[in-house]
Amino acid sequence: MSRRTALVSGMVAGDPGYGGAAWAVMQYVLGLQELGWDVWLVEPVDDLTAARTQFFAAVVARFDLGGRSALLKVGTEETVGADYAQLVAAAARADVLLNVSGMLADPRLLERIPNRVYLDLDPAFNQLWHAQGAADMRFEAHTAFATGGLRIGQPGCSVPTCGIDWIPTLPPVVLSHWPVADPAPHAAFTTVGNWRSYGSIEYDGVQYGQKAHAFRDLFALPARTSQRFEVALSISADETADIEALATNRWQLADPGRAAGTPDRYEDFIRRSKAEIGIAKAGYARSRCGWFSDRSAAYLASGRPVVAQDTGAGDAVPVGEGLLTFTTLDEAVEAIERVDRDYVRHCAAARAFAEDQLASARVLGSLLEQVVDGRHA
Repeated sequence: MSRRTALVSGMVAGDPGYGGAAWAVMQYVLGLQELGWDVWLVEPVDDLTAARTQFFAAVVARFDLGGRSALLKVGTEETVGADYAQLVAAAARADVLLNVSGMLADPRLLERIPNRVYLDLDPAFNQLWHAQGAADMRFEAHTAFATGGLRIGQPGCSVPTCGIDWIPTLPPVVLSHWPVADPAPHAAFTTVGNWRSYGSIEYDGVQYGQKAHAFRDLFALPARTSQRFEVALSISADETADIEALATNRWQLADPGRAAGTPDRYEDFIRRSKAEIGIAKAGYARSRCGWFSDRSAAYLASGRPVVAQDTGAGDAVPVGEGLLTFTTLDEAVEAIERVDRDYVRHCAAARAFAEDQLASARVLGSLLEQVVDGRHA
């Protein structure tokens, strides 16, 4: 019996030098492979620059994707990696497309695939852009819709559903690629992220902001604990006031390229951490969308506890052991102290959480049952 075929489309090299972004997509590619699927990775980009092609080639080589991956220049048949004819042939026999934020829009590829899943890894913002008419989110090109916003459509969540029945899904982790690291009780609490990713959104009089807006409320955190904090933040040098405030409040800034600029560096940065201090985009927390971070998933799989800003995800998954959430600065301090007091136990609980909730076989198996085998009503 021939293997089922899947296409995955997401940003790996569109913004080169982000190892965590590449890993977020690769968890789906590798997870599907472990389930026995024939997987093709297609990333559409507006231009095939040298930086993008070199980074893409390095990631492909790192994960041994061989001839089953390509950068595709939008609006053309020009590729790096597999040629366009190979992509068309793969799409013709594919059972499913996992399309992150609807990136892949080429009709010659999409229209051949019977199950086209819009994979929403940026909940609240994708829906709000659509509701405002600010951008074409290409929802109509898809047959099913999965979101990392675990509470979209539920009471208390302010994100418009846009008339769509969203399937909540946790970020998968391929546990064989993320072994448990030895506890590091004297290391720093860390995280990786962008100070700003794009503009904030105002909708129905509510402001949905970026990580910068959430982080400012936590500037005083290092002074409230005995722990060290090291953050690999992509932050513009123009953000002088915020950079000064971070330094004044004892946040150690790591160069994001050196710390996490490749998949391997990203893994190493997480494994040498004591735990994660997970600060969400303000829009995730304000909307109560239940966003769950793929980055936090990698920390947990590595046996690293996560102290995460509450987005409502705790309504859908167990928190308190290994994964702790906070809303206020005082709650963040308390959670950090709890992790420090019983560190080894929280490390073990972190890995157990990943095995129970985030294992790629479980997460992707459930999603595929719903979108391919027709169990999602």
